[in-house]
Amino acid sequence: MSSTIVLITGGNRGLGQGLVKKFLELPNHTVIALNRDPSNPSSQALSSLPKGKDTTLIVIKYDASIEQDAFSAIQELQQKHAISYLDIVVPNAGFVRGHPLVKDVKRSDILDLFETNALGPVSLYQATRDLLQKSTKKPIFAPVGSGAGALGRQPPIPNASYGASKSVLFWYGVRIHAEDEWLNTFVLDPGFVQTDMGNKGAKAFGMEEAPVRVEDSVGGMFRVLTEGSRERYGGKCVLYTGEVQEW
Repeated sequence: MSSTIVLITGGNRGLGQGLVKKFLELPNHTVIALNRDPSNPSSQALSSLPKGKDTTLIVIKYDASIEQDAFSAIQELQQKHAISYLDIVVPNAGFVRGHPLVKDVKRSDILDLFETNALGPVSLYQATRDLLQKSTKKPIFAPVGSGAGALGRQPPIPNASYGASKSVLFWYGVRIHAEDEWLNTFVLDPGFVQTDMGNKGAKAFGMEEAPVRVEDSVGGMFRVLTEGSRERYGGKCVLYTGEVQEW
């Protein structure tokens, strides 16, 4: 049986690292962890994670804010690692810079977050699309979104750069689903998670920590990625619990 090949960006920390760890534990998988600095100790530590039988790890440099990086990473995977298809792609890399009101947010900060959080996944989709189409399974493209980007259920908090960038990501998730009927595209909502970024945001809003444990979010997203179908989740925002969320 051919190996299941999974590509995850931001795979050296937080939710990305958690997903890398879960997929590495499975047998007969190739797990590709993309991140900005493969020489960083957090990246190098990935090689020591437990692996299932016949499962391998590949770590590749990738900066979601740079358009060409997605294409360069895929070229490296094809030429140096003989990757000829992809089964699951999870654009997870993202960041937040404060929680400004709309009256205070700087246009440059909005654009910086859009480059990484919204346009990064678009470039990754473009770069990986041909390899996803060569999957013999049911390929998945599932960017990690955020409830901060919701419209009808928008959180009552100032979030004029990060929230807006995730709203744009939602739009592309719906559009890709509509354009590629062979691809299971949906947006994952990990919840308000106790990552470094999540806890920093929680403290900014007067909370001790974010409410969702990393292991609960990661475990739930892993189940959605491995058990969900296009009929159930395609073109939707899916909470880590498997619940379909309103936009």
